[in-house]
Amino acid sequence: MSLPAHLPSLDIPSMEALFDALTDVAFFVKDREGRYLGINDTMVRRCGRRSKHELLGKNALDLFPRPLAQAYMAQDRQVIDTGIPLQRHLELHMYPGRSRGWCLTSKTPLRDAHGAIIGLVGTSQDLGAPDEIHPEYRQIADIATHIRERYHEDISLQGLADAAGLSISRMERVFRRVFHHSPRQMLVQARLNAAIERLGARPTDSIAAIAYECGYTDHSAFSRQFKAQTGMSPAQYRATLTA
Repeated sequence: MSLPAHLPSLDIPSMEALFDALTDVAFFVKDREGRYLGINDTMVRRCGRRSKHELLGKNALDLFPRPLAQAYMAQDRQVIDTGIPLQRHLELHMYPGRSRGWCLTSKTPLRDAHGAIIGLVGTSQDLGAPDEIHPEYRQIADIATHIRERYHEDISLQGLADAAGLSISRMERVFRRVFHHSPRQMLVQARLNAAIERLGARPTDSIAAIAYECGYTDHSAFSRQFKAQTGMSPAQYRATLTA
């Protein structure tokens, strides 16, 4: 795909080549209309396609289920319209074959020589296993275990930090170095993973009951957070399991 006339100096092929070497990071460049101008090989695999040519020039609606595509496009629109980058946003991605995985997504406006926003560039990094050989891992291992096993309780992050003899800021920094995301994001991930499992395994249970079991005291708050992280409401997600 050839570049639009207003992007003559953007060396997308070189950017793609740089990110092609990163198998756990999806990279993309989009124009103002959300069309893909550049992607790396990981992005191709995430979309279940064989080559970059199958994605270039298309938008999210061409590649993802409609609820997800609409959420991605709304996110893009906010970045482009406000000029405010999206930084390390925790998201649940749905991959071909209905598998899923957690990612940290970042998007930043792409500007021309005059400062006008002409699109965006972004990355989405897979959240893999923690770095257990990191010298600081033992400082927060018990905190992580507590969050993962007792997500359904009213967890105080301040209390966990105090018990470990750490300040909140210190705990946050170590979590990001070892787990690549914050303790609050880990709690969200644990609760939503549990909710997702229940939505699939117990199709007749009410969404409110599932939310309560997973640590939410407010059904509407659960629904808002579920959609913010997955791009779909709990009901929409449950519907995809029987589609």
